[in-house]
Parts: sequence; C-alpha cells; structure tokens
Amino acid sequence: MSVLNLLPALSRLSMRAIPGIRNISTCTDPLYFRVSNVLLGEPLKKKKRLDPAIIRAREERRKKKIEKQIRRLEKQSKQLKPINELEIPSKLIDEKEQRLRKLPPISEKEAESRILLQKDWNRYKTQQNLANIQAIDSIFYSQQRALDELRAESEELYQEAIQMDFELLPYMAKGPLKTPPIKNYDSPDGEYINLTKKFDGEE
Repeated sequence: MSVLNLLPALSRLSMRAIPGIRNISTCTDPLYFRVSNVLLGEPLKKKKRLDPAIIRAREERRKKKIEKQIRRLEKQSKQLKPINELEIPSKLIDEKEQRLRKLPPISEKEAESRILLQKDWNRYKTQQNLANIQAIDSIFYSQQRALDELRAESEELYQEAIQMDFELLPYMAKGPLKTPPIKNYDSPDGEYINLTKKFDGEE
C-alpha cells in the first residue's frame, strides 16, 4: 500500500487524546498539511470550602443592607411634595443672620416666673378638660336613664324617641338648573376680522 493511499486514513485520525500535541489535519488536500490552534484544556478549579460562620456573616451583612434600603425608601415615601409658594427664597436664607433679633438675656427671676405661670396655665386647662368630660358624661347618663324609664313605660314611645330628627337643623340648597339651549342665540366670541378668501362663483 502506497503512502498516498494512507493519507486519507491519517487525515481522519485525531491526536486530541495526547495533551500538548497540535492536531494535524489533511482534510483540504492530501499533500497539504496545516497546523490547527493549540487547544490545551485546564481542569476546573476546586471550590474552596468556606467556614459556615463566614457565610452566615455575609448573609447577615446582605440582609442588613437590604433592610437599610427599605427603611430609606419608607422614609422618602412619607415626605410631602414641596410647594413652590411655600419655599423660602434663597435671599432670605442668606440674610438669616442679619434678620435675627438679638434679645437681651432673661433674668433668673423672670425665667422662674414664666415657669410658674406655665405650670399654673397647665393646671387650669387640665381642670377645665376634666370638668367638660364630667359634664358630658352626666348629660349622657341622664339621657340614657330617661330613655330606660320611657322604655319601661311604653316601647312605642321609646322607638319614637330614638329616631333621628331630620328637622332639627333645617337646610335647603338650590343650585343651577339645566336649561335647554336658546334658539338663534348669537354667542359672543369677541371681535375678529374674517380673512377667508372667496373665489368667483362663491357667495
């Protein structure tokens, strides 16, 4: 058997199994040898086993970061939209120090007097609130006691007494009515000059 007869068989052989050796192929022409690219595979890297404590710490840091972002979003959602009319001009902000009044310091006797006055006012308002609550409770108690006595006398009168009185506060309102359009009404639309071009034969 000649060498030319062996070349097709050699061209079908692969030398990939031998590491570090280039693959030689004669697919295009039996007398033309070419060298393919070097294909050297690298084994996969072995995964490093991490300490469970390190993995747990990473998860905790990731969890805290997410919670922080959630809190930031919740805080921003509560902020009201700014109104241009209520924004303080930058000129006034710059003149803040000049516009501040320098009041004289308050004496110790005046400060103590103001504190006592504030305490007296708080005590007065507390007593006033308690008196209002007691008066309202007394009225409701008397009303409920009267209704109980009325129910014991007559169930019909009791049912009439607990009905809502719609005539206690009379209220009447009359708004705009829907009216049909007026025939041949020339609606005012202001003064204007008609510049529409008219051609021959048009009215």
